[in-house]
Amino acid sequence: MNRISFSRLSLLSVLSLLLLAACSAPAPQVASTPGNSAGMGMGMGMGMASGMMERHRAQVPAPYAGLSSPVKADAESLTRGAAVFTANCATCHGDGGMGDGPAGVSLNPVPAAVAHTSQMMGDDYLFWRISEGGVPFTTAMPVWKEALTEQQRWDVINYVRALGRGDVKPGQAVGGAAYDPQAEAAQRAEVLAQSVAKGQITQAQADNFTIVHAALEDHMAASPHDSGSGNPAERQAAVLAELVQDGAITQAQADMFSKTHDLLHAAGLIE
Repeated sequence: MNRISFSRLSLLSVLSLLLLAACSAPAPQVASTPGNSAGMGMGMGMGMASGMMERHRAQVPAPYAGLSSPVKADAESLTRGAAVFTANCATCHGDGGMGDGPAGVSLNPVPAAVAHTSQMMGDDYLFWRISEGGVPFTTAMPVWKEALTEQQRWDVINYVRALGRGDVKPGQAVGGAAYDPQAEAAQRAEVLAQSVAKGQITQAQADNFTIVHAALEDHMAASPHDSGSGNPAERQAAVLAELVQDGAITQAQADMFSKTHDLLHAAGLIE
């Protein structure tokens, strides 16, 4: 089974998040399946989980910190972003941005399901990761700040987020699945059930995780362009705080969700 990336924001999850990871020399890894290469599963090693935790909690450095996109996600930007994505990203990330491109199967870590994980990344975090590539974390992702203009980088961010929201249909260049919320929900439920069976979390924690995750999804659907700034962990904390303030969940539910998320992540079960 592969890793799980929790719905539009999971946050974090958010992943190597190597939004535009191009290909490098092959490295051994767990096999992936279309539409699930960065999705639910139990196959992630502790080293990989530790590496993702490092990336998810990394502080956005100057001069990227605090940036917000100056490019509106209109039809023109999405058209430009689609062209950039097809030319530079699809071979590894797949046409649908779910990490299942034909050249990505030999990479370690596997390409991120960027259509999915980008929903919970701050503008500044995504722009930094694309611009500087894998240099900060010694991964295979190339540096794009010289190959792509600033507008092209913002356009492709707009495009992958639109893919994850279902606002645009994937191209037909190299193959790969589109984000499927029903399949993702089924995978999430499977991982939670297995985690309860193995004693890694309690049933109460699993039930709370499902409830809070649904609230997170609703929040993101209602505010699709409110990406804010910061790394995935910071964005998750900010959205949970907003949900508590709005009365959608209680502080106790938010705290339990965060604890459960950390337990699953540390166990290598989620991204």
